[in-house]
Amino acid sequence: MVWITRIFSLARSSSISFKAADGLCKGQQIFRFSTSTMLEARKYTDKHEWVDMNGNVGTVGISNYAQDSLGDIVYAQLPDVGSDFAIMDECGALESVKAASELYCPLSGKVVEKNADVESTPALINSSCYDKGWLFKLELSKPEELKDLMDEDAYDKFLKAQQD
Repeated sequence: MVWITRIFSLARSSSISFKAADGLCKGQQIFRFSTSTMLEARKYTDKHEWVDMNGNVGTVGISNYAQDSLGDIVYAQLPDVGSDFAIMDECGALESVKAASELYCPLSGKVVEKNADVESTPALINSSCYDKGWLFKLELSKPEELKDLMDEDAYDKFLKAQQD
């Protein structure tokens, strides 16, 4: 099951199918699912943070592009539980062997949980930025702000435009 989770973490709007290796169904498709609907919920900011929503609570992290740009992350200062932030308020910092970067709150709300594992082992952000390397959870005070964030396709276009 761990490898399937890893596939989900790396997948970008694709479908995955499994075929039987032997037996009566050898070579036939036995299981298929699409990851595109799963990633539709993930939204991105122009500061390279992402948000996955579950009801009125969003899990916040940094994108693969951001963690790759930073390099090996060695320190994470995350916002305290109970802290209130307006959209794009500075709420923490990450330090790597190459650079330091501020964290910005992608939406207005109250921090309801932070990832203590990331504080003690910041390298989780590099190895699993969309799974074990999430940063904090935010209860939204203005859910209408979600519409202003980018979906996966818009974020990909944003990254390409930045590189040009």
